[in-house]
Amino acid sequence: MNNHWHDDLPIYKQLVIKLKNAVLDGSFAEGQAMPSVRAISAEMSINHITVSKAYHELLDNGLIEKKRGLGMFVLSGAQEKLLAAERQFFIEKELPMLVNKMNQLDVSIEQVIKIFKEQREGS
Repeated sequence: MNNHWHDDLPIYKQLVIKLKNAVLDGSFAEGQAMPSVRAISAEMSINHITVSKAYHELLDNGLIEKKRGLGMFVLSGAQEKLLAAERQFFIEKELPMLVNKMNQLDVSIEQVIKIFKEQREGS
């Protein structure tokens, strides 16, 4: 994980996003132990309280669990739960913004589909 931070969100929220992305891309697999608070704090050069706050948000969201004496672990089903939430966010928030921008710029659906196909084939 990189430790580039932006001013638009609190650092703990940005860390939550980075940790969720790590679960989404499989860097932290289901059932796997998460790095300790101290390890992330040292790696990312941030306060351990900030890391704890991010972990508590992941706990509250049902993505990780605390095993007494062992640390934090990614829960089974966490990746699918995150995928479902991200899909929903895309469909409800990001896609309407894209459609509005397309309308504003008079970009046709056909143009967008062509570009999407080219982009997907190229990646």
